[in-house]
Amino acid sequence: MRSRRALVLVPGLVFCCGLAAFGQAANPEGVTVIRAGTLIDGISNAPRRDQVIVVRGNRIEKVGAASSAAIPGGAAVIDLSRATLLPGLIDSHTHIFLQGEDPAEGGYDVQLLKYPIAFRAARAAVSARRALEQGFTTIRDVETEGAGYGDVGIKQAIDGGYIPGPRMFVVTRAISTTGGYPLEGYAPEIDVPKGAQLIDGPVEARKAAREQLDHGADWIKVYMTHRSWLDAKGNLVSQPTLTLEEIKAVADETHGWGKKVACHAYNGIGLHRALDGGCDSIEHGLELDDAAVAQMVRQGTWLCPTMSVYYDHWAPADTPAGKRDRKRVAVHGPSFRKALKAGVKIAFGTDVGGFSWSEPIAREFSRMVEFGMTPMAAIQSATSKGAEMLGMSGEIGVITPGAYADIIAVTGDPLHDVEALERVGFVMRDGKVYRNDLK
Repeated sequence: MRSRRALVLVPGLVFCCGLAAFGQAANPEGVTVIRAGTLIDGISNAPRRDQVIVVRGNRIEKVGAASSAAIPGGAAVIDLSRATLLPGLIDSHTHIFLQGEDPAEGGYDVQLLKYPIAFRAARAAVSARRALEQGFTTIRDVETEGAGYGDVGIKQAIDGGYIPGPRMFVVTRAISTTGGYPLEGYAPEIDVPKGAQLIDGPVEARKAAREQLDHGADWIKVYMTHRSWLDAKGNLVSQPTLTLEEIKAVADETHGWGKKVACHAYNGIGLHRALDGGCDSIEHGLELDDAAVAQMVRQGTWLCPTMSVYYDHWAPADTPAGKRDRKRVAVHGPSFRKALKAGVKIAFGTDVGGFSWSEPIAREFSRMVEFGMTPMAAIQSATSKGAEMLGMSGEIGVITPGAYADIIAVTGDPLHDVEALERVGFVMRDGKVYRNDLK
């Protein structure tokens, strides 16, 4: 989580009544044929030209060359022969209950102190639609920031067809320790709400995991570091939170339910405790040392780097916070390169909500390419690799027979200009078209 700017409601994000207003099956028979000028299927290392995708219901039935494709009778045809088609994108680190809050309007604290849950849920629903319309058909939303189990409710509303949005994996409240999460800085005699569920000791840690799993968490999110600052030598230091015994209790309980643990960890002691304790993904990982990288490769731990969120809205350069902000960026890029070179598994994530939902979510691709990923590898981190981390390989993040019909299209070639992914013009999720500006 990083507080940013206030949400700007963009034209086209206003809700309409009725399911047909925001997602329509292409034809009554449920068969749609999409002509693809270029196809990036999420798995192959090279694109294919002049392809046809047959969608039946909410699944992809066939993919093949247009020259030999048979068009089923009665099928609706969508001509995207001048566009590049890709699987629906996966953002593995979002916060629909954050809106990049403007410090001048109360920042992070005002949400918990003044905004009713219903107001926050309404904004979260707009954020979910914003993700979908930008081509992100699946998200892993990594905590509600004091909105309790609101993400479970938004997920249920999307799944029930009441509001448009992506497929959601939710973590609910997240877990940290006393002194390990805002709200902070208030008089000690005043009890203020906290943005995460705070625990102390392995018994409380296990109980918190059980409560969140029982109430609908798909993943458990743990904050393994909190505040960060520079030491006397100018090194980035991060405050550790959970002890090794506490994170082991969370991981053991969560794995027993067949679920996974995501760990917010910048560097240092907290990062190593996360790895030793059995975390399945490291979120941010600003400064991975050689030992951490080797352990991640050995254990198969995922890295969700969320790079671009750290590159704007810095504090003044001559302040401790400003020096910290600049140091985070200085270590993050080289750390990402090190992990990439070593073969750490990388999943695309943005931390959107830490910046305004009105900004392009896909700007993260440019940062990944800047620091060494090929455009194709960056795309795969947001398609088949993201699906692998979420345990849905072959079902999402790919355009292959049997997968869910999550398909997007852009003009231009994202393999030569990855910023093309910031200009999605067609979105299909589960066989329903939610956006088509490429007619």
